[in-house]
Amino acid sequence: MLYVGLYLMAAVFANLLVTWFGPASAPFVAFGLVALNLTSRDHLHDAWQHKGLWWKMALLIGAGSVISWVFNRQAGPIALASFVAFACSGLTDSLTYAALGERAYLVRVNGSNVIGAAVDSLVFPVLAFGWPPMWGIIVLQFVAKTVGGLAWSVLLRWWSNIRHKQTQVA
Repeated sequence: MLYVGLYLMAAVFANLLVTWFGPASAPFVAFGLVALNLTSRDHLHDAWQHKGLWWKMALLIGAGSVISWVFNRQAGPIALASFVAFACSGLTDSLTYAALGERAYLVRVNGSNVIGAAVDSLVFPVLAFGWPPMWGIIVLQFVAKTVGGLAWSVLLRWWSNIRHKQTQVA
């Protein structure tokens, strides 16, 4: 449940912040929140594999967009762009994560984050801010999501190890 909460919180706050502050905020949001979203998605992949992964992820992506819209009706266009971008990036992220199979955790998470970040960084700004593409925002978002994803993967792995040790002691 923790990763569901992290995923939803990251998606909703990302949508609302971009709605309030516009395209210039996208790289900062990408580093802190979208990277968290991509990384927590991989934890959910492990938890839900063979237990309704695809429909649960679709529901979670939709819920993030709907909650964003409920909090701020002006977030509708951003929430819709986010929904499509998260669906596309989530699919590619999930396929990459699965293809990386038994590799080390950080390799799987960050390998899939790079692919998911690339797709999300291209799809979201085009849908949210229109044509022609804002290449500076696209590139900055990609770098921010990739670096942020690395930071989140290390932090969440460290935190998961601490929780695991605490349950072994108890």
